Amino acid sequence: MAPTVDDFLHDGSEAFHASLAAQLEASRGQAMPQMEIRFQDLFISAEVAVATKDGHELPTLYNHAKKMVMGLFHSKRSIRKDVLHPMSGVFKPSTTTLVLGQPGSGKSSLMKILSGRFPMHKNITVGGSMTFNGAPIYKVQHQLPQFVAYINQRDFHYPTLSVKETLEFAHACAGGAAVPQRVLDSLQYGSPEENAQAKSLIQSLYNVYPDIITRQMGLEICKDTIVGNGMLRGVSGGERKRVTIGEMEFGMKQVSFMDEIS
Repeated sequence: MAPTVDDFLHDGSEAFHASLAAQLEASRGQAMPQMEIRFQDLFISAEVAVATKDGHELPTLYNHAKKMVMGLFHSKRSIRKDVLHPMSGVFKPSTTTLVLGQPGSGKSSLMKILSGRFPMHKNITVGGSMTFNGAPIYKVQHQLPQFVAYINQRDFHYPTLSVKETLEFAHACAGGAAVPQRVLDSLQYGSPEENAQAKSLIQSLYNVYPDIITRQMGLEICKDTIVGNGMLRGVSGGERKRVTIGEMEFGMKQVSFMDEIS
């Protein structure tokens, strides 16, 4: 009989993860993959156009024509603004790092640039170095979303879906109950019994993973309630934030950047 959610979480989340890692590592023949992120003298700056008094004139046809003519003879004035001052650091595996700073100090920009979500435009300049397990970012740029998750400050959901439906949809978008072949191929370096047990375990985990996330996030009491938004009443703000965190746990991410989750 396949393990249920109660079987997986009978002794708590910490024991569940420890037991899961032990069985998978026995079949893999090596430790579970982890990610170390290092950045050296990382900075972000942007060229920003400076507003002029012309912007306060009435939007008449005459003023619009005058601005167009003046624009032919005057170049736009711009200044360079520091989005993130040069900084260095390291995020080590199996650790939790709390990033503190005043509003506008660049906390979100740091998380976005390290997770590959920072919007890059021609007026943006990024300097310094970033490495992921020793590999420079240009070598793993396109693979970053596969192992690094960024949890936004705002909660974007389909408001009419229930909590359960939202998490199941996130699970389906990450592959659903189908275990990736690369995962199954990695479980062949132990004894035949260990390999068979690990493959059966990971398949059972994928089958009930949305329910496990629901239990771990403390959302069972509201799993059948719609998520809602500012115009449609649903779960509370704290519960909605936990839904956001939970849906980003799918896909076997190795690093999670959580932006103002409290």
